Amino acid sequence: MVWTGTWVAERLGVELIGDEALPALLGLALRRNPKRAHLLVSSVLGKHVPQRPSVVYGSGLDLGRRVRALLGDEETARAVVLGYAETATALGHAVADGLGLAPYLHSTRRPVAGVARAGGFEESHSHATSHLLLPEDPKLLAGHGPLVLVDDEFSTGNTVLNTVRALHERYPRDHYVVVALVDMRSAADLGRLDAFADEIGARVDLISGAAGTVRLPDGVLEKGQALVAAHDTAYRPAPATGPTPVRIALDWPDGLPDGGRHGFTPEHREILEAALPALADRVARELDGATRPLVLGFEELMYAPLRLGTALEDAGLDVRYSTTTRSPVLAVDDPGYAIRTRLAFPAHDDPADGPGERYAYNVAGAGFDAVVLVVDSTADTPALHAPDGLLAQLAAHIPHVVLAVVPSYTPAYATTPTEAPERSSMLPEPLRGPAFSSYAPQEVGWLLQDLSDVELEAPTEEREEAIQSGGAHYAESLPVEYQPSARYQELFHAALETSAARIARAVGTVTETVLAERERPGHRPVLVSLARAGTPVGVLMRRWAQARHGLDLPHYAVSIVRGRGIDANALRWLAAHHDPADVVFVDGWTGKGAITRELAEAVKEFEATEGVKGFDPEIAVLADPGSCVRTYGTREDFLIPSACLNSTVSGLISRTVLRADLVGPNDFHGGKFYRELAGADVSNTFLDAVAARFDEVAAAVDTDVKNLLAADRTPTWEGWAAVERISEEYGIHDVNLVKPGVGETTRVLLRRVPWKILAKRGADADLAHVRLLAEQRGVPVEEVDELPYSCVGLIHPQYTRGATGADGKAVVSQ
Repeated sequence: MVWTGTWVAERLGVELIGDEALPALLGLALRRNPKRAHLLVSSVLGKHVPQRPSVVYGSGLDLGRRVRALLGDEETARAVVLGYAETATALGHAVADGLGLAPYLHSTRRPVAGVARAGGFEESHSHATSHLLLPEDPKLLAGHGPLVLVDDEFSTGNTVLNTVRALHERYPRDHYVVVALVDMRSAADLGRLDAFADEIGARVDLISGAAGTVRLPDGVLEKGQALVAAHDTAYRPAPATGPTPVRIALDWPDGLPDGGRHGFTPEHREILEAALPALADRVARELDGATRPLVLGFEELMYAPLRLGTALEDAGLDVRYSTTTRSPVLAVDDPGYAIRTRLAFPAHDDPADGPGERYAYNVAGAGFDAVVLVVDSTADTPALHAPDGLLAQLAAHIPHVVLAVVPSYTPAYATTPTEAPERSSMLPEPLRGPAFSSYAPQEVGWLLQDLSDVELEAPTEEREEAIQSGGAHYAESLPVEYQPSARYQELFHAALETSAARIARAVGTVTETVLAERERPGHRPVLVSLARAGTPVGVLMRRWAQARHGLDLPHYAVSIVRGRGIDANALRWLAAHHDPADVVFVDGWTGKGAITRELAEAVKEFEATEGVKGFDPEIAVLADPGSCVRTYGTREDFLIPSACLNSTVSGLISRTVLRADLVGPNDFHGGKFYRELAGADVSNTFLDAVAARFDEVAAAVDTDVKNLLAADRTPTWEGWAAVERISEEYGIHDVNLVKPGVGETTRVLLRRVPWKILAKRGADADLAHVRLLAEQRGVPVEEVDELPYSCVGLIHPQYTRGATGADGKAVVSQ
């Protein structure tokens, strides 16, 4: 018998290396995908190659029994099995059946209105990357027992690592088991799983049916694409000349899920086992004497048709099983190639990512005298029955077609959709340290794209002239990072020593307020800091929740740009991975409230254009001297040492960048990681110094929170009124050039061309670093009374490069 990998191996030089059993399990094909050239085609998975249902089901059962032997019955009863959409949904379900005592859930690419997301992750190499987790029972993933992750192939390990990282952040546990039909890791990838286990402090086991690797020659992607171009012929729908398909509605048990999209328990399994003989008998009656039928499943709906197939096989039929797929693969009619024929047809389930082509492989020309197409009711649409639809394609090649419809299961609490269908996110996973930022990976995920290798810095004077002339937006470039003098660094450390307890108290107060007002049964707040000033505060809030309550709150950093709004792609990612109602936006402090207003408008616009509801634009801040928000740690305007520096106190990350030639409509905003400044980095020094004071301020925090929750915290916007008054009194006539508060004034001195500093008389304790920066830049400091802030920074109102002296310092107003 010819190995079904010969055709690809001979033309691309691809080698399948492993034991003698491996070629019997795997063939090779070419993907019609620019990211990867080859496809390992399993002969026991039931996706691309029709196989006996008992072989497909038995492969998963055997793996599940091995997992149960590894765990023991007690741990098996505490376990949860998670399968991957679309390819491994039935495999994962069969593994769960092998364990016998554990519930099952598979990821999905189909959003379901009214069902809260318990998480999600990305599969970077796939043609459709975003996975959602939609359990009916929100507690399904929240236990501490082993998590068993099932995929058909374990190659680089990226998908599994993305999954575990995303879930471990939200539902930490100490044992994971990875299960795959084949372990195909390269030598370079073999140690990654162990290293990752050490990183997260958990045990990770791997169980596979066979092991080997694929050796790829140089240039395989380009050669593969050339082969595809040479052999891929344009698809033409075959004429529907066959008989009209017979449609039957299966007598599916009430309340029984059609698969694991929302969870499938051992109790559900018992109901299905009892119902299978009657369901199979109903299908067999419609086969009209066929001797070699195919049961064809539909994308993620793999398990129900597989079990129908096993029941038909038990009844004595010579049946085969496979499913349709999204995966675009080249078909070549050669015995040494795994994919001999391809039927192509339009998607028929109104997918969230829009219309597209779908495929059924090795169905046409395979000698089947009947096909039983099993779909859920969601996919029983006019597109399925159209002249170019799947049913017509099947009827053109197979004499007898039966359509069996399983009712789509929707959790009882789910609501009728009132919003637009969610678009499938194709965005990458958040960036994390140490690859991006000096923060530990669990402290924050940056929803940014890495622009570290792009030259974005411009001299301060050039930037100011471009910004004020209207020639550029401030977010299109970066200021040159300020390098603090020894004297300034001493001021930072002195300020940190004197203010750490004060900051800790504010951190505790704002965090406890958030927990009191935003935590819901089965839900935890998701901290989303506004990069970058909000990010150290978000990390500290996360540390407080962990230290005081044992809560492991997810934390992400996103970009918001004045005049441009919040990063809409970041909101899409958050909506795809979390319940928007759980999101709490976090910032360091308020000035005049411009960002507060910007966020409110941006969220309103996002809801209108995307149809995604639930994001609360209220910002939680450490300090709210401008009285712009309801959720804060204090309304005093005091020195927050993280405002004294730029990237070296913010994980070595730049301010965010939004420029059309670098950030496309489907990209996250950009940011840079200044690795070269690691020697001056005090990001974790700041965090550790504040966190060390948590215990001593706990009692004061409890009192503060009790008082705040009982108080009227309605914003008065007095800061905005003061800024408008100052703008007119000083002849500036532009509130954007008036930066109130210690934090904003510091930013003016570090990033912009300052004109003068207004200092509240008697506020010297919080202004030492401001006075030093002003002295270094030759900026006058004017003492004033009746200022609601400790200080206000004024940007030069009519700045050109001619407004500075030869030394580059700002001129004094005449």
